[in-house]
Amino acid sequence: MTSRNMARAGALAILMTSVAAPAFAGSFYLQEQSARGMGRANSGETADKGVESMWWNAASIARSGREVTMSLHAIRLDAEATNDGSYVTYTNPNTGDRYDVPVMNARQTEKPLENGLVPNFAIAMPLTERLAVGVAVAAPYNFTTKYSDNSFARYDAGTSELRSADLGLTAAYQVNDWLDVGAGVNVEYVKAKLTSAMPGFAPTFADGSSSLEGDGFAYGWNVGAQVHTGKWDLGLSYRSAIEHELEGDIVTTLTGPLAPNSVDSAGSAEINTPWFASASVRYAATDKLTLNAQINRIGWSEFDAIRVSYTGGGDTIHQNYEDVTTGAIGLDYAYSAKTTLRAGVAYDPTPTTDQLRTARIPDADRTLFSVGLNTEVTEGVGFDAAVTYIAMNESKMHDDRNFYNGLVTSHLRGDIEGSGLVFSMGTTIKF
Repeated sequence: MTSRNMARAGALAILMTSVAAPAFAGSFYLQEQSARGMGRANSGETADKGVESMWWNAASIARSGREVTMSLHAIRLDAEATNDGSYVTYTNPNTGDRYDVPVMNARQTEKPLENGLVPNFAIAMPLTERLAVGVAVAAPYNFTTKYSDNSFARYDAGTSELRSADLGLTAAYQVNDWLDVGAGVNVEYVKAKLTSAMPGFAPTFADGSSSLEGDGFAYGWNVGAQVHTGKWDLGLSYRSAIEHELEGDIVTTLTGPLAPNSVDSAGSAEINTPWFASASVRYAATDKLTLNAQINRIGWSEFDAIRVSYTGGGDTIHQNYEDVTTGAIGLDYAYSAKTTLRAGVAYDPTPTTDQLRTARIPDADRTLFSVGLNTEVTEGVGFDAAVTYIAMNESKMHDDRNFYNGLVTSHLRGDIEGSGLVFSMGTTIKF
């Protein structure tokens, strides 16, 4: 292979792995879709009525009347990534001899996770006594991670920024006194900016760099049903996987003898988001106390690979993500005629595996503990507030990446641990 083709192969590898991790690794999906739901760790959303639950179940607005809801969630993360022996393997192209070198001039610890704000908006309107429609705007995929230029993880990730906006159109229908059904379509926009360093062709050469910016629109659908029988509310819903194609540019700056072969090229990547299947139940144990439980099956195995094409060729990189099951339990307690208290606990396992966990989203199993309240400010206007503590289990970062047709390989080895807080506020207006 010529040095030019070797350079393009290295650039392509960066494009594929860069898009893979930030766009669709574990834990980038944000469950913060309403302040009411966050107050009980999203334990009863698929079965609850009203515009606040429309993201979770299209059938939820069948009996809601005219409602509008707005929420804002402030996410504060405190996590530390630590080097655990990351190194680079170099191969002599003439003799085939291989030798390992620790990542040069490496900063040993990083705090890569960035804080952020997540907004939600939804409105529901009845068209007839049985038929209602709704519109929702959400940001289901949103995060930022940043590593310093001399980080031990710099060959795996530099800056990773993912922004999304999801516009949902929903219709719901009361079939009879106890059964509601609903369906919706989603238009989803995703934009990503991703950077990383590239090891020099030899330890004596300076690092190169690679960056990718891309975006695209895609479409999905969702369906749901609810059963209401006095003390019991039951809900089932399904949200489809979405096939995204991000179009953008890759800019790769090489060093040493490969410097003349730096790349500035257009490229695209095909990636799938997971599907979601949810079931929940709400039981009115007393006039004041309602118990909630929810289980979600998330089809992360849809994200099996990143399929990349560029001028003159293409390639595929496998991801090995696994489907996961999450669960939550919670309660609502009517403290007074105008104030309701909430609490909940949820378990959210990571779909990433120990064999492949990148630095872009260094994910881990998480447990969520939530408390919240709702109060009626005035007739038809309610205010919700919630606080959620996220406890992250310690996990390993592990990734091996080939550069220059496999003559250089970086080996990421690290640990990640941390915690987070989510502060949620929202209002719902009946009009």
